[in-house]
Amino acid sequence: MGNLFSPGKLLLTSEYVVLDGALALAVPTKWGQEFFFEENEDGNSMVFWEAYHQNSLWLSAEIDYKTWKIAATNLPQAAEFVLKVLQNVQKLSDIKFRSDSSYHLKTNLQFPADYGLGSSSTLMNNLADWAGIDAFELNELSLGGSGYDIAVAKAKSAILYQKTDRDRLIKAVDFNPVFMNDLIFIHLNQKQDSREGIEMYRAKPKSPELIEAFSWITEEVMTCENLEYFSQLMEVHERKLSNFLGIKTVKEKYFENCPVFVKSLGAWGGDFVMSTKFTGFEDYFSGKGFHRFFSWDDLIS
Repeated sequence: MGNLFSPGKLLLTSEYVVLDGALALAVPTKWGQEFFFEENEDGNSMVFWEAYHQNSLWLSAEIDYKTWKIAATNLPQAAEFVLKVLQNVQKLSDIKFRSDSSYHLKTNLQFPADYGLGSSSTLMNNLADWAGIDAFELNELSLGGSGYDIAVAKAKSAILYQKTDRDRLIKAVDFNPVFMNDLIFIHLNQKQDSREGIEMYRAKPKSPELIEAFSWITEEVMTCENLEYFSQLMEVHERKLSNFLGIKTVKEKYFENCPVFVKSLGAWGGDFVMSTKFTGFEDYFSGKGFHRFFSWDDLIS
């Protein structure tokens, strides 16, 4: 049985505006998704799919890929999504699902499904690697989005990412700021629907100046050498996006009396936020009901 691995991701700058060409910085997480695969020439044209969450079985499905019918499953809605994605793999691949072999495919998500670290993007990248197809094409057919998460899964490193009308810029970078041990990541105890957030963002008129402002912040973050200036950049980032979206920042919503910056990562309203350590930070965040927080070395690859 062969196996593949793709890391999860966190988007540190330019959430939402990355969709319209802003330069963004994203980093890979230590956790990701494993993919195990085996092909049997048995003439049955079946897919036996098992999806595990942290080594516990979550979804099982048997799919006949000649008729694209689900023969058996414990979660019909999730199995329908898998079927749709595998159909897209077939469209893009010259070799997979073209014979009458059966496939035993198993995934294992190493992080809790509500963490928002890329359960879908890691799956897309693993399937694309396995099938020898373009992960961005598979993602576009199956889910949409800016593609930065696919880029992180492919590069397995921090990246600068910029999407234009004709192309995408992907540059692997070393991002290990001197103050990284002062940074912390706090989970907000809920999964945010990124597609819902994207729809809200897309409904608003954008300007070239808005995109340029966030690209500038990303460039400054890349060269920033002290925590004080980094903190200022994060505050500016939050305020600019808050003003544009017309919604409160995560600090205004949950951490109004916090003595340091708190920045949303990815779609606003859930998943992870980034902040910095201060005296008593563990008690502060726990007291607000947020008990899952991680250091840079805990989370970032």
